[in-house]
Amino acid sequence: MTEYAGDITPQQAWEMVEDGAILVDVRTAAEWQWVGVPDTAPAGAPPVFIEWVTWPGGAPNATFMQQLLEAGLTPGEKRPVVFLCRSGQRSIGAAKAATEAGIGPAYNILDGFEGAPDASGHRGGAAGWKALGLPWRQG
Repeated sequence: MTEYAGDITPQQAWEMVEDGAILVDVRTAAEWQWVGVPDTAPAGAPPVFIEWVTWPGGAPNATFMQQLLEAGLTPGEKRPVVFLCRSGQRSIGAAKAATEAGIGPAYNILDGFEGAPDASGHRGGAAGWKALGLPWRQG
């Protein structure tokens, strides 16, 4: 059985994507549209977008695992998968679920796409994928 691989930084995730890992963004469709998305096309592989919780409402996505399989993530393949959310919290659950299904090694990206709020209560400027200047685009 595959073991949960743990946490990595956004920079480590980007380097892994450049080396062939798959990035799965588990934020909501609203976040993808309004906040932006990682742009992994320069690394040769577009990200996979699957909500961990649905919007609106925040209910768990009952078809999450099925959608992972439909996106081509194959149990037992041993291809690294890095999971991204807003701040690195939802993606932990997604990475662990993928691990339980034999997908991965599966990693959680610390600080996510936007990181925790800064002293002014804003996200995206102090930590996370965007703040580090990693490739992204408006959804």
